[in-house]
Amino acid sequence: MLAEWVGREILPHERDLRVWLRRRLVVSEDMEDIVQECYCRLAQLSDVSHITSPRAYVFVMARNLLNTQRKRTRVVRIESMSDALAETLESDLPSPERAVAARHELARVRAALAKLSARAQRIFVMRRVDGLSQKHIAHTLGISETIVENEASRSLRAILKTLTDPPAENDFLLPNGETRVRSR
Repeated sequence: MLAEWVGREILPHERDLRVWLRRRLVVSEDMEDIVQECYCRLAQLSDVSHITSPRAYVFVMARNLLNTQRKRTRVVRIESMSDALAETLESDLPSPERAVAARHELARVRAALAKLSARAQRIFVMRRVDGLSQKHIAHTLGISETIVENEASRSLRAILKTLTDPPAENDFLLPNGETRVRSR
């Protein structure tokens, strides 16, 4: 199962990946984007059996994302103002299908979060949503960094498992994240 593989093979290297990115002078916001994009790309894999060295795989993925990001920041595009304005207006308005899909995905994430303990939810949100460091979270909650790291890892594995497991055929999600079973 992908979520278990990520939890077992990738999560233990997240701290080293962040240190590696920090050494390359990646600012905090960009570092979080790169790490998150690595997880997103891993979640899209249908099979991981071809990956013989997960640590190397995720580091190469991060390096490629960093290189792409740096190339984009160097490129200066010359466009007419009308083209830029039209593109901005189009990109700001998601299609109805994308809006529904986003709401559905958000409901799945909320449902997955609801299954966690209150402390695990708080740690997960502080780490993944607010982007706070493990040290800051540990200090704020009055717990050790090890507890923060373990809770964050367990929470991410549980949420990834929930998100990668397909819902049952007769299940559907309500807007508040609850799962209901359709009656026959």
